[in-house]
Amino acid sequence: MGKIELLAPAKNIETGIAAINFGADAVYIGAQKFGARINASNSIKDIASLIEYSHKYNARVYGAVNTILYDHELEEAESLIKGLYNIGIDGIIIQDMAILETDLPPIHIHASTQADNLDLERIKFFDKIGFSRIILGRELTLEQIKTIRENVTCELELFIHGALCVSLSGRCYMSASIGGRSANRGECAQPCRKNYTLHDGDGKTIGKNYPLSLKDMNRTKNLKDIIDAGINSLKIEGRLKDINYVKNITAHYRKELDKILEERSGLTKGSSGRVYFDFMPDPVKTFNRGYTEYFLDNRTESITSPDTPKSIGERIGKIIEIDNNWFKIDGNKRLNNGDGIIIINKGLPVTGVKINRIDDGKIFPLVMRDIKKGGEVYRNRDSEFEKKLSHSKTERKIKVNMEFKDIDDRFILTITDEDNYTTSVETVIEKEISNREGDIFQSIKKQFSKLGGTVFEADEIKISLSGNFFLAASVLNELRRKAVENLLELRISSYKVSQSYIKKSDIPYPYKKIDFRHNVSNRLACQFYKRHGVEEIENSFETSGLNIKGPLMTTKLCLRYENSLCKKEKNIGSKFREPFYLADEDTKYRIEFDCKNCFMLIYKD
Repeated sequence: MGKIELLAPAKNIETGIAAINFGADAVYIGAQKFGARINASNSIKDIASLIEYSHKYNARVYGAVNTILYDHELEEAESLIKGLYNIGIDGIIIQDMAILETDLPPIHIHASTQADNLDLERIKFFDKIGFSRIILGRELTLEQIKTIRENVTCELELFIHGALCVSLSGRCYMSASIGGRSANRGECAQPCRKNYTLHDGDGKTIGKNYPLSLKDMNRTKNLKDIIDAGINSLKIEGRLKDINYVKNITAHYRKELDKILEERSGLTKGSSGRVYFDFMPDPVKTFNRGYTEYFLDNRTESITSPDTPKSIGERIGKIIEIDNNWFKIDGNKRLNNGDGIIIINKGLPVTGVKINRIDDGKIFPLVMRDIKKGGEVYRNRDSEFEKKLSHSKTERKIKVNMEFKDIDDRFILTITDEDNYTTSVETVIEKEISNREGDIFQSIKKQFSKLGGTVFEADEIKISLSGNFFLAASVLNELRRKAVENLLELRISSYKVSQSYIKKSDIPYPYKKIDFRHNVSNRLACQFYKRHGVEEIENSFETSGLNIKGPLMTTKLCLRYENSLCKKEKNIGSKFREPFYLADEDTKYRIEFDCKNCFMLIYKD
């Protein structure tokens, strides 16, 4: 039976535990160094605690070690991976092939999306040399994913939700070129979220604001198709997101995925336990810049969020009346005191403001700056919803069956969970017939069902006693406590991290010559590619002294398409002369269009 994994991000141990509690089958987390989110680092001790907690539910933990490495860091990275292996990590995510040249323990290796996993031949190579999982590029279509699935045997992971990098993962060098903060080193300064003017070769303005800022991904409607295409793990982006974001988005996809799994007899969830939610998850109520399904069905929609790089949230209505210190909106969506809203007025900067109070339909913001009639109002912070998430009592429970019987002078409680782990405890006490009227068996069941505060819930309790014996509540409670304690210890001790070896081989790499976009930044990465038959290797952007003249970004975003200037779609000429340029206050960037492969390339002019 195939298992489908819901994979959630963990900024820290608290967020990781929340992700498990709210339905994740696995979480990914960065260690103290070498993760592609430098501000989401964690100690080995904290990761060990998260692993122990997750493994109670048969949920997995993956460590992100997915930056490129310099020569002086190789030994430390190897030591870190061994440390993660020793605490029971289920796998590590890597970008730098140098890691495969080190003395690795038998640990599962996942090819990070930063390894530029769009090219079928490169993906087939990773599969052949022994990667356990490949994290696919976000830009792939369903048809491309199906083709990949037909050609590889390893697990495939795909992003289904979260923020989008405009550049192909692992191939963005703009941040590094501006101030030395490399995206491949976890230090991206996010120049794609900056304000630019798009103009043509004659200086005519085509557009302003935030042309490189993408909407966020939401593939809720595509889950069935993604699963049918052969994806094993469904990944939520967000190792820098707060705990409420992780709670809400994980809960949303848990509920959606469970609906699908109920209909599919050949598929099951990737971990144990059922989640009991005390709120209704809703992706529009947490951080988002508007949503897109991205390129699953090819290029079908605008994918940018040009008005603001910040969270937009949910549309509430349009301003229809305004006064000195209040305004009114149309529609019937309810706002709350303390909500955060943004207002988008054509031709004006986006205004963000907090609501002070609401009285008889009048909305009183803290300030009235740039609030105009006709402005579109979006709520990007729902104070009531955030409060629900912060105080949520959502629980995840593993079902157990109990059997209570007596043999000779012993009373025995056997407890078996949904994964067929089983344990028995017994006590020897004098048998005494009860004088109580009524069904004493119901009283016993009531005591045994008191599993609050544990990870278990009673499904069926079977009583098989030879008489109507008197049994003190303290005796029953002690039996239950010991049985539950033993079962939990059994689950944890029985969890086995599977082992995987990547043996060094000379399987040929599909290309004899590789350029800086392969991110070779150390001697062992060079050694890896040479061993696999590569003859010419260009140094990485980061180790070349930043003198490389290649594209700083390669994107599926097309600013021709976004501005209704696509020659393939419209088959018309343009009033704008190419090349196009992006300019900010400091720098001008030249744009080239690779229409054959439907890519856009950005160069420093």
